[in-house]
Amino acid sequence: MRKLYVYLTYAGALPFIFCAVSLILNIKTWPWLGGVDNIMSLYALAIATFLAGSHWGQHLSIVGKWQDYLSLSSNFITVALWLAFLTLPFRVLLLVFIAAFLILLLIDLQLVRHNWIDKTYFRTRCVITAIVIMTLIVTWGTT
Repeated sequence: MRKLYVYLTYAGALPFIFCAVSLILNIKTWPWLGGVDNIMSLYALAIATFLAGSHWGQHLSIVGKWQDYLSLSSNFITVALWLAFLTLPFRVLLLVFIAAFLILLLIDLQLVRHNWIDKTYFRTRCVITAIVIMTLIVTWGTT
């Protein structure tokens, strides 16, 4: 069961890949799903806020300055991404998501350095973050 998160994490990258490939093939909308840009935006918002939420959960078991930092940063990132989603054009929003995924990964880097998260989990996060950012860049280039 310990490795289940690895499979789920990789499976979680599939919608990003699906959207990027759709746009490469000039497919702008999918029946019953809507516009690919909307699908990508909503999924990126969901995943980024999920990751920020995991930091919120981790703050509950950490004592010291990182406890406050994680609780504040997770809330700030979530609200900032929500506002960006509501107000920014798609291409700019993609850049915001790229920055958010990098910031979330940098926070995880600090957590792994303090042994608060597993090194294997962090390596998986690095690979998936690279895949996600690549799909966001490809998407940005096709719009």
